Amino acid sequence: MSLWSAILVGLKEIWAHKFRSLLTMLGIILGVSSLIAMSALVQGMENGAKEALIAVGGLQKLRVEPQPLPIEQRHLRDFARGVTLDDVHALRASAPEVVKVSPEMRLEPQPTLAANGKFYRTWMTAGVWPVQLEMMEHTVEHGRMFSEVDNELARNVCVIGTNIRDELFGRPEETGEAVIPIGQQLTINGYPFTIVGMFQHYESEADRKARLLREQELAAQRAAGVTNSASGPKRSRGWNGGGRRGGNFAFWIKNNTVYVPLNTMWLKLKSGQTNAPAVPTLTNMEVKIRDVSRLNEALTQIRNVLMVTHRGVEDFTFRTQEDWAESINVFIRNARMSGGIIAGISLLVGGIGIMNIMLASISERIREIGIRKAVGADGADVFIQILIESTVIAIVGGGTGLLTSFGLIKIIGLITPTDNAPVITFGSMALAFGASVGIGILAGLFPAFKAARMNVIQALRYD
Repeated sequence: MSLWSAILVGLKEIWAHKFRSLLTMLGIILGVSSLIAMSALVQGMENGAKEALIAVGGLQKLRVEPQPLPIEQRHLRDFARGVTLDDVHALRASAPEVVKVSPEMRLEPQPTLAANGKFYRTWMTAGVWPVQLEMMEHTVEHGRMFSEVDNELARNVCVIGTNIRDELFGRPEETGEAVIPIGQQLTINGYPFTIVGMFQHYESEADRKARLLREQELAAQRAAGVTNSASGPKRSRGWNGGGRRGGNFAFWIKNNTVYVPLNTMWLKLKSGQTNAPAVPTLTNMEVKIRDVSRLNEALTQIRNVLMVTHRGVEDFTFRTQEDWAESINVFIRNARMSGGIIAGISLLVGGIGIMNIMLASISERIREIGIRKAVGADGADVFIQILIESTVIAIVGGGTGLLTSFGLIKIIGLITPTDNAPVITFGSMALAFGASVGIGILAGLFPAFKAARMNVIQALRYD
């Protein structure tokens, strides 16, 4: 029997027992579709995590921040001064591996913002230089970033994230029109500031879906003449309202950011605090290096420069993005392993089903096998035919699983929206289909051996 004839016999067997074949292939279908869906979800999470890493500067960025003195230098605590602007100027002048340096002076604890009779406590209010825009990969969508002149003159200007706009000036989806508060005023701990710029809105896939759904619902309410579905006066949602802290935390922080000029932060907001130091002390400074492959050399260079400016007092430390990147890789690896094991178990169950149905098929076709052997077929011919039939079942099940995987991903996305859209890759499809074919071949080996070794006389006498 030719290969094509054996394949046709396999397809006829599937068609002759449609319901039984469907139940047999169900394990393969579920295994293939779950493997592809799992891979697509993990790929989406990996893309989102890497996107978040890039959103805060990528692996080229590191942070220098103050730390308690090591034990051997505790006697020098009176000389510890933390991170200052002198360190920034020294790195810019004496560290060739450093491309950009951005000082950051945060207002802590979380300050109270106020405008239009509304109050909001934001996550990130910091005095920075204009270069921070590039360091944190921000994009000003409306207005402008404050300038060096604004910083030198310590002007009361600020640039805000979209969540600040939403909480103090209204959400566009609720008002039905664009809300761009450029030129308007807000107060930071009672000090008035003019908004000169607003960043673009950063959001994950789940946030985007939720926002679009809210916009559709509000548009339907306005069309029906309903102006406000909620009862009671509007109120602030607290310091973390208006944003998702789960999901992509990097985007949430960027949307809840308020930047003011560094000199303004020190002269008008920080210096009046009772615990303020005598000289401007930075919360940290962001440093962008020239090449990630030379990270160790850059860290050594930065440390040497800072040890000079700090006169040998090591009251600073480095925080790189390597730990975050490694955490991402570990999480993705574990997720793939866990999902692969679950999908593999489903495929194994499907293989057991194929083996079971092939054994049942052999029991029904004992006399047919005996006749084939009697007219000249040898054991190898019977072995190949049974093996091809089991493989055909696996191929049909695998192909069906490829198709159902798209629907499964859609259903998962509707039931439990993820922060990042699932991404189906050709590699995952090829792996899942190849695994189903391999399972089909392995599952058909034992029934094929059993049929090939069947005694001709006993098979012909079988009734």
